[in-house]
Amino acid sequence: MWEILFYLLVIVLLGGAAAAAAYFARNYMQSNGASVFGNRAERRLDVVEQSSIDGRRRLVLVRRDNVEHLIMTGGPVDLVIETNIVQRRVMAGGEVLEAPQPVFSRPQRAFGTSAANE
Repeated sequence: MWEILFYLLVIVLLGGAAAAAAYFARNYMQSNGASVFGNRAERRLDVVEQSSIDGRRRLVLVRRDNVEHLIMTGGPVDLVIETNIVQRRVMAGGEVLEAPQPVFSRPQRAFGTSAANE
């Protein structure tokens, strides 16, 4: 009877030690960027910021290869709002050195007119 309890206790302790070793090894490899087969490639994709617009839609700022893109998700279709976003650099005089370019543009219409009337 005592032998069975002793062997059961040994099995439980060995299983706990193996689980703890696996947990610490996984956390160590993730923090160092390594994997089982060597170093992992540098991360190219990152979610910089996200914001909820309403119950369904979200604005997500995604960075890929050091270029940011603003995407709206959750509506009837996902929509790219702005691409190739660069950081604005404002000088002391208030002059903007670089400004983001719009994804697409269309001519501005006057109020009360439609494309069919033109």
